Amino acid sequence: MHKTQAEAQEFLQVFKPLLHDTDESREVVLCIPFTALGTMSKILHGSQIQLGAQNIHWEEKGAYTGEIAGDMLTEMGISYVVVGHSERRQYFGETDETANLRVIAAQRHRLTPILCVGETKSQRDAGETETVIINQVKRGLVDVDQKNIVIAYEPIWAIGTGDTCAATEANRVIGVIRSQLSNPDMSILYGGSVNPKNIDEIMTQPEIDGALVGGASLDPTGFARIVNYL
Repeated sequence: MHKTQAEAQEFLQVFKPLLHDTDESREVVLCIPFTALGTMSKILHGSQIQLGAQNIHWEEKGAYTGEIAGDMLTEMGISYVVVGHSERRQYFGETDETANLRVIAAQRHRLTPILCVGETKSQRDAGETETVIINQVKRGLVDVDQKNIVIAYEPIWAIGTGDTCAATEANRVIGVIRSQLSNPDMSILYGGSVNPKNIDEIMTQPEIDGALVGGASLDPTGFARIVNYL
């Protein structure tokens, strides 16, 4: 929940030129608040930067105050949508089952869902990481086309804490996730205190295909450095 429309435009004025020499094979997606999607879509039309929303409801319309429907997103040229983010699970009652419904809705509208999974510190300390992650993946992918989805592993204990999961450990857990998939080529991202200082090490790991960046994405210069990792 950051940046007004004006602030988002100011961000782009700094950010876009820093991607001038970025390899076109790198996918850059800004998942921004609903209020800025329309304005940003017009500005970014035809550029390398794609847009994503932060949520989607599973119904087409109805009395679901505060939610957003797929048609409302596709009308603005949105390509991606984050589903099941840890903050949605922690603060707003999201479950594996409702996340699954949102994933299915996203695919129905030809949006690519970014399904987030991750364990809490207490679950990790109890040795339950693999069990928790495998269950979240299995429940989240029920009746889902695995050729049009991205998974993001975001250990909850490493989000916004500065306590980054070791790159090798993130790689190991993402390998566990990949072992549960019928599509082993699915893009799997790591998220959790990703920043300009640790992105190079993270992206050397063979199982990690990209990054889901939180707070570090708010600074256009720092985020451009993440996008342009070595």
